[in-house]
Amino acid sequence: MKMKNNKVALVTGAGAGIGRAIAMRLASDGFDIVLNDIGEESIKNVASEIEELGQKSFAIVADISKRDQVFSMINQTVEHFGRLDVMVSNAGIVQVKPLLEITEEDLERIFRINVFGTMFCMQAAAEVMIKQNSGKIINASSTSGKRGVEFLGHYCATKFSVIGLTQTAAKELAPHGITVNAYCPGIVGTGMWEEIDRKMSEYMNVPLGETLKNKINGIPLGRIEEPIDVANYVSFLASEDSNYMTGQAVVIDGGMVFS
Repeated sequence: MKMKNNKVALVTGAGAGIGRAIAMRLASDGFDIVLNDIGEESIKNVASEIEELGQKSFAIVADISKRDQVFSMINQTVEHFGRLDVMVSNAGIVQVKPLLEITEEDLERIFRINVFGTMFCMQAAAEVMIKQNSGKIINASSTSGKRGVEFLGHYCATKFSVIGLTQTAAKELAPHGITVNAYCPGIVGTGMWEEIDRKMSEYMNVPLGETLKNKINGIPLGRIEEPIDVANYVSFLASEDSNYMTGQAVVIDGGMVFS
């Protein structure tokens, strides 16, 4: 049975995929949810689903790569709900390109969203949480933040960076009662991996779908990861059960990385 906890969680990139699954799972745990994405229609649809679960929701359109928009989003959250207990920096992008073809513009775009966006969310959330003397910051990394992957060099670089930021923030914010952890998904069945498969099929000259099929065949648990698999772990990080855990970047990938 869901227990009402009167706490507030903010999830970026909540309009679809992993972000939507996280928002819905935290709502089922009893959190009121602030939904962020760059598209208004998608988060409004998720907001309606959350309210059907009996939880409050608040949708904010903002670009996390813009520092002023992130701080405004956090301010709106506090004005609306009076507090912020959990910050889930989930939003991110991927691009598939050989290392020698990556341009300055490619680097600028992917780092502004995946790294700058994560940093801005941590900074803005921490300001509120320090005043509360409590809070949980949860960042999206990846198995690509644990080891390099061909044609994903700059994406890997951003996800390695997220782990470094997570570890540093965990040390700096611990005296304020704030934990900081990351989650590292593997091959998740979302539109992001469909795009990766499409581009890799071009670069590797293999049929569409073959790259994804081969990746799934290498997963010991024998199936593709679903968004709810990630959301279930984030639920643990957002709960009191993880109170003595900080600075960690745990892999949820069905055993793929060590296989």
